[in-house]
Amino acid sequence: MFGVIAISTPLYVVLTAKQAAAGAADAAALAAATVAVGIVPGVPCAAAASLAGANGAVLTRCESDGDVVTVRVGIRVLGFDVPAAATAGPASANRTTTRPR
Repeated sequence: MFGVIAISTPLYVVLTAKQAAAGAADAAALAAATVAVGIVPGVPCAAAASLAGANGAVLTRCESDGDVVTVRVGIRVLGFDVPAAATAGPASANRTTTRPR
């Protein structure tokens, strides 16, 4: 029984970190997009880095294409880099969405 716990605990820690990284990426992308559309003054990628850091992650990439911002963050846990990415921007800027008929 102890062996199962010893093996599964690191797995659960990494899976929890993956969810934390996803949340940090979402928050960072939303912060950057809020700046990109002009709701809040500042630099989009600086806002993303600030929010990523506040959520325990490190911003590793930030790309702004007009009002749409894509970020990539990482969290290091148990010697593993746990990455996550997110994109945010106004709905009107989403070029890949098609409407159902």
